[in-house]
Amino acid sequence: MKRYSKGARSERELLGILESNNFSVIRAAGSGVSSTSPDIVGIRNGKGVAFECKAWEKSNVSIEIEKLEMLKKWQENTGMETMIAWRMNGKGWFFIKLEEMKKTKRSYTITKNNALAISRKIEAIIGIF
Repeated sequence: MKRYSKGARSERELLGILESNNFSVIRAAGSGVSSTSPDIVGIRNGKGVAFECKAWEKSNVSIEIEKLEMLKKWQENTGMETMIAWRMNGKGWFFIKLEEMKKTKRSYTITKNNALAISRKIEAIIGIF
């Protein structure tokens, strides 16, 4: 339960950041539980962006192959940029495009070092709109 509440709290934090930057936002009910949609969708000026949120203090983030394939399908169907939003304690949010995730035998993954090197922060997302 602690892990769920941390994730939900982080999702609400990102939702608040988007709202404060004039996005209309939706948080998917039951996200993270075999959901076929991303956790958060933000829309501004007729454009949308979707996020699968992770708040992990690990050296990498991994997404099950099936889940990432569903996110790719979502991106294709909606035309919305869909990203992994990784909240790192003390560092804030980092945004990873689906194609930046590396496929392994069991999952798609990105290391903390690679996410930090990409260094895509919220300002880059807001700047798209």
